Amino acid sequence: MFQIGSYCRGVSCVVISLLITGALSSMTYAQEVQEVTFTKDVAPILQRSCQMCHRTGSIAPMSLLTYEETRPWARSIKEKVASRTMPPWYIDKNIGVQEFKEDKSLSDDEISTIVHWVDNGASRGNPSDMPPPIEFEQMNEWHIGTPDWIVTIPEPFVVAAEAPDWWGNLESESGLTEDRWVKAVETKPSAESFQVVHHAVTGVVNDETDADSFLGSFLNEYALGKNGDIFPDGHGREIKAGSKIRFNMHYHSIGREITDRTAVGLTFYPRGVEPKRKLISAHVGDNEDLDIPAGESNVRHDGYYQLKENAHITAFQPHLHNLGKRQCVEAILPDNTTQMLNCADWDFGWHIVYNYADVAAPLLPKGTNLHVISWHDNSEGNRWNDDPRNWRGFGQRSSDDMSFSWVSWYELNDEDFEAEVATREAATDNND
Repeated sequence: MFQIGSYCRGVSCVVISLLITGALSSMTYAQEVQEVTFTKDVAPILQRSCQMCHRTGSIAPMSLLTYEETRPWARSIKEKVASRTMPPWYIDKNIGVQEFKEDKSLSDDEISTIVHWVDNGASRGNPSDMPPPIEFEQMNEWHIGTPDWIVTIPEPFVVAAEAPDWWGNLESESGLTEDRWVKAVETKPSAESFQVVHHAVTGVVNDETDADSFLGSFLNEYALGKNGDIFPDGHGREIKAGSKIRFNMHYHSIGREITDRTAVGLTFYPRGVEPKRKLISAHVGDNEDLDIPAGESNVRHDGYYQLKENAHITAFQPHLHNLGKRQCVEAILPDNTTQMLNCADWDFGWHIVYNYADVAAPLLPKGTNLHVISWHDNSEGNRWNDDPRNWRGFGQRSSDDMSFSWVSWYELNDEDFEAEVATREAATDNND
């Protein structure tokens, strides 16, 4: 056996020892890196966070179900995940609440795994290490079960084979002749149109106030990979008799003509049953006095919304248009202390709702002001900006802009609020 002591003395022995130790460490590191394979390490990550979109017949431009499909895209995948462009999840991981439902973002370790895999040749690995393929649900299946009531867009919408993206509102009568409480809701495109519907957001229009708003009273959102909303027992949303359903649609051509008939499905509480709590979703912090000079890349706007009752916040979703860059929401508590809820970068291609995990959802006392801070980018560096030479302001068009957040919550009386706060504090103490 090779023994260092037999061939060196004093300082020279230390130097040789360090060199050999370093070489061995490098060899060990290289071996570990080389052991990162598609079948054992990368495929499980793609299954969890990528394949819902990246499969045949879905919205993404290529499938990533197999090694043969994935390997040609290895360098592009590395670039997208290292920059956190993909999978789309834009919550700032250094600010605010970090526990969410259905969080498909990648951890630092998962990103490192993919980067190492690509940098070291993107090897297949042992076929026996490949996890079983995911059994995807049918694209046109209702995830909430068979709805009690279905409302479709007013007429079939034909998406041409070659056309610019289309954004706009379509409105249908609900057909309801009595007030009903909703227990579950889901918005989805028709069977053949999932590839052309980028998103569909539905709202209820009951009166003139709703009619003048962007969407009415928020109901539900479809984006690829999002299931329906099934509310906890005792929670629901009310739809009034004679109301209308507004569909905010984003269509994207894919090279062949496709006809869409997006619908929203509703499951009701039994007649006469009124849930204990109403789930509220509203756009908060609206600022319509937008001043976005030509060429400016970091224009800030602020808006505020006061909570009249104690609130358990369930979800946060930024809403900006083409010039949007970033949005934060902080809570200004009644004692004037502040609590940053979240910040998220913005990409107009993805309207993502961030649903808080129950154990981390913000609990805010009545009188709290929600402070919405938005930044807009009217420069050439914004890929969504069609004309950075012109001033922009507020408006309904995508080429105009907006500044507010969709926030969802339910209200609590003082006793229930104090009980939830006590439960949260006890859980925190037990985890320390």
